[in-house]
Amino acid sequence: MKSAIPIIRVSSSIAATAFYCDKLGFAQAFAYRPDDRRPDPCYMGLVRGGALIHVSSFESNGPTGMSVAFAVEDVDALHSEFVGEGVPIHMPPTDQTWGNREMYVRDPDGNKLAFMQVLPAGGG
Repeated sequence: MKSAIPIIRVSSSIAATAFYCDKLGFAQAFAYRPDDRRPDPCYMGLVRGGALIHVSSFESNGPTGMSVAFAVEDVDALHSEFVGEGVPIHMPPTDQTWGNREMYVRDPDGNKLAFMQVLPAGGG
């Protein structure tokens, strides 16, 4: 195996683009629509840094309400960026007992996005 690409199920590609691209800073790598006259259904590839996700409004890609974790270098800087963009924060940066500093947000469909920074040995 080389990598895994999560497929995040959304109800609206328009709302997903507004959230993931305009607020979280992802860029659209591609978008497939079987009918270019309609925004949905749509299957998109989004990228930010080394993170690649697929976002789909096709019902065949399962239900909404999944979780995706992103490894990041500085969760506090990302938190500041997201707050500045008006992203509702579900859980602010928090040191976890398992050695991560984590922040959670939810997209418009309730999918949970975790942003995790590995803490140095000994915490903080």
